[in-house]
Amino acid sequence: MGDMFRSEQMALCQLFIQPEAAYASIAELGELGCVQFRDLNSEVNPFQRKFVNEVRRCDELERRIRYVEGEMRKDEIVLPKLEEENEPKAPNPKEIIDLEAHLESIDTELRELSQNATSLHSNLNDMKELKAVLESTEHFFDDKEIMNLDSSRFQDPNEVNPGQQQRGQLGFVAGVIKLEKFFSFERMLWRISRGNVFLKRNDLSGMLKDPETGLPVMKTVFVAFFQGDQLKQRIKKICDAFHAAIYPCPSAHNERMEMLRDVTTRLEDLKVVLNSTDDHRNRVLVGASRNLPSWTVSVKKMKAIYHTLNMFNVDVSNKCLIGEGWLPQSDFQIVSDALKVGSQRVESSIPSFVNVIETNEQPPTYNRTNKFTSGFQNLIDSYGVASYREANPALYTCITFPFLFAVMFGDMGHGLILVLIASFLVIKEDQLRKIKEEIFNIFFGGRYIILLMGLFSLYTGFVYNDVFSKSMNIFGSKWAVRYNTSTVMENTYLQLDPTYHVDGVYPIGLDPIWQLADNKIIFLNTYKMKLSIIFGVVHMIFGVIMSLVNYTHFRKGINMIMDFLPQIIFLVLLFGYMVFMMFFKFVKYTAQTDELALKPGCAPSILILFINMMLFKHQETSEGCEEYLFEGQDSMQTIFVIVAVICIPWMLLGKPIYVMLKRKSNAKTNGDVESSAPAKPSGGHGGHGGDDEPMAEVFIQQAIHTIEYVLSTISHTASYLRLWALSLAHAQLSEVLWTMVMSIGYNVEGYTGGVMIYVIFSVWSNLTFNILVIIEGLSAFLHTLRLHWVEFMSKFYEGLGYAFQPFSFKTILEENDNA
Repeated sequence: MGDMFRSEQMALCQLFIQPEAAYASIAELGELGCVQFRDLNSEVNPFQRKFVNEVRRCDELERRIRYVEGEMRKDEIVLPKLEEENEPKAPNPKEIIDLEAHLESIDTELRELSQNATSLHSNLNDMKELKAVLESTEHFFDDKEIMNLDSSRFQDPNEVNPGQQQRGQLGFVAGVIKLEKFFSFERMLWRISRGNVFLKRNDLSGMLKDPETGLPVMKTVFVAFFQGDQLKQRIKKICDAFHAAIYPCPSAHNERMEMLRDVTTRLEDLKVVLNSTDDHRNRVLVGASRNLPSWTVSVKKMKAIYHTLNMFNVDVSNKCLIGEGWLPQSDFQIVSDALKVGSQRVESSIPSFVNVIETNEQPPTYNRTNKFTSGFQNLIDSYGVASYREANPALYTCITFPFLFAVMFGDMGHGLILVLIASFLVIKEDQLRKIKEEIFNIFFGGRYIILLMGLFSLYTGFVYNDVFSKSMNIFGSKWAVRYNTSTVMENTYLQLDPTYHVDGVYPIGLDPIWQLADNKIIFLNTYKMKLSIIFGVVHMIFGVIMSLVNYTHFRKGINMIMDFLPQIIFLVLLFGYMVFMMFFKFVKYTAQTDELALKPGCAPSILILFINMMLFKHQETSEGCEEYLFEGQDSMQTIFVIVAVICIPWMLLGKPIYVMLKRKSNAKTNGDVESSAPAKPSGGHGGHGGDDEPMAEVFIQQAIHTIEYVLSTISHTASYLRLWALSLAHAQLSEVLWTMVMSIGYNVEGYTGGVMIYVIFSVWSNLTFNILVIIEGLSAFLHTLRLHWVEFMSKFYEGLGYAFQPFSFKTILEENDNA
């Protein structure tokens, strides 16, 4: 896993590789995935680089592979999954010649088969349409409407006797047209013939497939009866315009029957040929599918190697390739060994080697993770990649994130559901990792986060004594009515008085008797509100302390004095003091002290004390009550506020004045005059005021930083009250579901109640899972994420770095799978 406290130490290295060993060496580095190469030819046109022809060859191979995959999808042939352990390594450049020949052979054969299949399907459709025409015209010619056409409609009355049948003198055109075009076709025929064309149609019973597109098409057979050659030519032109296929159709019955038998025979022969063609095509595709996944991986790896080699420079003698890249210092020996292996593989006489280059550039940020820590690291990187070598919040987020989530989601029942779901994802992770569903992969990637959230929810649920809104009586309630037994028997509402107890407090968590108390919500309200403030202040103090860790590492002594000290003093003297008062009041005021020494319920309010402290005010108290928790508190609070106020100008002016004095001192020592021209701020963690930065900008940036910290300290403390609000809402919603849904089943008596309990349980369990576990869980997750990103990490985390993206075959193949 490496050190999660800070990112890996990186080194900029120069690689010297012999041309004959370049391919094998980069292939080894691609398998390791530990070098991020820099493009040394950024100003060179991509088509003018050294290995552009090899990249084009790989592009052509990928095109042919995509074509074969497309043909497999047409035939619904499923590609076998390539197991990670069976994944081929980058092929030898000489092996690619055989792969090219093989793919070219398959590509050519498939294209020929596709063309033949298209031609055969076109002929098959023609034969089917001709058969349909012959069968339909037999019905048309037997139609009495055709036999008894009035002669006056087609011929001169002087030439034909009235009532004479004119069937033999009528011409006709038979064909097939798409059904969607028929009605427009019919109107056009009527217009050009002025109603002197008699049209009959018969829809085909089945859908024909278009040989070009493969989509089903609905067609209809038509026969147009007419008289005269001039009208015949017009009808044929209309048929051509509407892409209607015209088929020969004899007028004699015997000739049509003979032609129909001939067409039927040819149809059977065509089907046999088509089946044979399809079988041969299927055999070719099935044979190719066995090797296609490994071919795909091989070509992608080869293409990636040549793309990387195009980033290298060639030395003056043209005998060595020179590349540059970032790599973790701990992997330096691994990279050196990989170059040796690459040289040995091709039996190169001159070894390749790697050297470290001194540079002032900011290195990329690389945090080594494993399957457990990767989810937490992704949460941090989503906010911003850490600056190089600054403290990594992911290390602490592994604990603080699930804990703050559990404070809002404290229920043992709901936590157990999360644990079961996450345990299934963890136990079956090897099988589930193969699923490529986007939404599922989000949850799968955070399976260990969900597991910890569930485990912490079990703990907080145990402390809250909350299991699906019910309490457990493990140790026995410590509350009892000692002085007035009528309290329970005669009062409609039961309110717990802390004076009545037996042996102190409940050992762990909340006493189960609170489940019966009418003032339960009042107690939980104050209890969880104080908890949220305590956790929030501790979390923010820890964040400010982490800034000291960064300043110490980057040797920013001025930041320790001018930033860290006033910040921590300001936070501790105000909000840290408020947390102290909560604990002090809890220890000092009990049921006995409130009853014996003071009037009941007159213990000082922490909130009122804090407000009066900030406003320098006093509060009038009842007789026998005390305004403060202890003697001298008023004077101490005044000192705290004054010191906290002094911290503001300390933060605001301390560093700029120090920078100004330092520059004057340097100017006197070196005899240099400070330039007033603006320049780019200097790099470095947690500080402004580089030597080339104008003083006006230093003052402005420090003012912004100070105002942001002072205001955010107040708003961030209030922001942690979401822990209280969501926890209370979650508990109350769980109780509402139990009261309004689940308890219905227990109220029905007899056998009906036994059946009802199963029905009601299914409804209650669905509502519980969908609302309280999924929706409430996502809500608590987002609020926890905000508390870390804004309230915690803003105290010390810059997040101005850029991620380390090494040349890795694994990453390249995963990106292609997800594309």
